[in-house]
Amino acid sequence: MSKQRSRPLQAKEAPAPPLLPGRYDPADYAAVVARSAQEAEVSPLLVMTVLHNEAYKPHHPLLERLWQWWKPAASFGVANMHRGTFERVQRAHGLRGRWQDLRDDPALAIRVAALHLQDLDQSLPKRHVRRYTREELLALGYNTGERNMRAFARGVPLGPMARSYLRRFRLHRVQAAKALAACGTPDEPTAGAVTDRHGADRRQ
Repeated sequence: MSKQRSRPLQAKEAPAPPLLPGRYDPADYAAVVARSAQEAEVSPLLVMTVLHNEAYKPHHPLLERLWQWWKPAASFGVANMHRGTFERVQRAHGLRGRWQDLRDDPALAIRVAALHLQDLDQSLPKRHVRRYTREELLALGYNTGERNMRAFARGVPLGPMARSYLRRFRLHRVQAAKALAACGTPDEPTAGAVTDRHGADRRQ
């Protein structure tokens, strides 16, 4: 668990996503991503790219409430997190709040996502098949779960949905890097992480 505390976020740094379709842009949260990644000691580029991957649906709080009414087990927040995942991260890191708060608090949603990626990183073996970078495996873990991530790391083939997620993750890296650069944040891993031979995040 990271002991570093971030300064409180200003409202303008983590506003509610817009209501109108097509207006949401993960780049609006670049400063929040940078701070959350630093706290979790993961790559800000990894976190930002995951946000871009999860931007396939509107994230306005009202729309998410309507979505939950239709689909009670839906994921919440700009990072699309399910309840079980949120509660595991909450227990592991002593977080306050409720899963439902992710709808109204983008900063919380991004912070929990970064901490979840930190937890996945700690559970991923140092050695893995060469066809994926470490960050790609962490993104797959975010999408499909820790057990599947570890299986992919051993060489188990991806299913159709995982292949689609990985393809979009690779495509979104350029957008994510531009978003971080625009707010003055480098896309390299933060202190506490190193880079493996594929250019991916790996803890020592």
